[in-house]
Amino acid sequence: MRKLKRVYACQTCGATFPKWVGRCDACGAWNALVEEIEEVTPSSSVPGKSLELCSLGGLISQIDRLQSGVEEFDRICGGGIVAGSVLLLGGEPGIGKSTLLLQILARLSQKYPCLYVSGEEAVDQIRLRAQRLGVRDATVSLIATTRLEDVLETLEQQETDFQVLVVDSIQTLGTSSLDSAAGTVAQVRASTGALTERAKTQGIIVFLVGHVTKDGMLAGPKVLEHMVDTVLYFEGDRGQPFRLLRAVKNRFGACDELGVFEMHDTGLTEVSDPSSIFLTRRQQPVPGTAVFVSIEGTRPLVVEIQALVGSSGFSTPRRSVVGWDINRLHMIVAVLETRCNLSFGQRDIYLSVTGGLRLNEPAADLAVAAALSSALTQRPLPLNTVVFGEIGLTGEVRPVSQHLARLKEMQKLGFQRAFAPPGDVTLPEVQEVMNLPAFLALLDMAKR
Repeated sequence: MRKLKRVYACQTCGATFPKWVGRCDACGAWNALVEEIEEVTPSSSVPGKSLELCSLGGLISQIDRLQSGVEEFDRICGGGIVAGSVLLLGGEPGIGKSTLLLQILARLSQKYPCLYVSGEEAVDQIRLRAQRLGVRDATVSLIATTRLEDVLETLEQQETDFQVLVVDSIQTLGTSSLDSAAGTVAQVRASTGALTERAKTQGIIVFLVGHVTKDGMLAGPKVLEHMVDTVLYFEGDRGQPFRLLRAVKNRFGACDELGVFEMHDTGLTEVSDPSSIFLTRRQQPVPGTAVFVSIEGTRPLVVEIQALVGSSGFSTPRRSVVGWDINRLHMIVAVLETRCNLSFGQRDIYLSVTGGLRLNEPAADLAVAAALSSALTQRPLPLNTVVFGEIGLTGEVRPVSQHLARLKEMQKLGFQRAFAPPGDVTLPEVQEVMNLPAFLALLDMAKR
């Protein structure tokens, strides 16, 4: 006879508690505990068995990768999708997750049997989307269900050996063996575990669509991201047609890879030259702008950073940032005031990264400092100039990774000058800077 225990599980981190509390002690989330029924299984008395030991120097089996036909997606996955892998795709509602996966399935279905499981839409709704995307003739099998048992039974009983499975979304799937509602920690963990086991034993590629919270993180327990092989975030601004697909975890490729797509009425198309969408080509220089070469995974991207500094009408000046870390902005402003004698105390500061891209690397510090000083003094940077480098609290400019790749991307796009920290390669068009005061002095000379 099975024993049931009543617990309260945090929907953010998955921690369980014997009674309800307002704040989770594990992750600090408020009002995240939900009552669940947990089955208690007695400990097994079956002894274990000794396993064969393997060495690090053994033969490595070749990894089979499936080509989806979408180059941006294959590159993010490390050159193709590994057979038997589980991929989790998260993003805001309406950003294009289902559209992207349906287009990928349509390409894959030309070579491999594919199954699309929908827990949010009816079959007719998926057919309407396929008609709009122009993939109505693709040989993709569809089912609409929210029961995990139905999905597993379909994979088992059908004559077709499906090699690709899409579940949209994992939060709608549930198993009747648990008394909790779909989307809870126990249901998400059980459903993902069962699908992952089926993927590993039969070599099926499984795509899981995940919801996100208001903070932009994947909904559900963090263990969900640990269970899968690849975690992808689909990002973008609703007001712009461009969508960014970012890999934050990949067991078979590089992390932080970035793919760029453009949304049209007929679906998503790849952007082969993403640097062109993040740049604003001007004939005349404008104060408060600086061009920066970012590294997203293995791809260099040239983006524009814009700053606006104006008088504040309030006792506390406003600091607003789009696409960058606001705490990093506070640090750069403090260094500029302390080491370079620039005054931002009673001024509002607005900073933005064009194109909807979010920068995470500290190499953007020098470009931000250049944009801020240019906006404050109303003296623009010279045209065809890029800036990159990390700034320390003492005002020194530190070297950054992939120095040569940034310079090659700069040259490819026709930029003629770069302000950068010392690197492995010295080029005539690169002016090396050692500290922030010296950089502003060089910048002032270049403006004249």
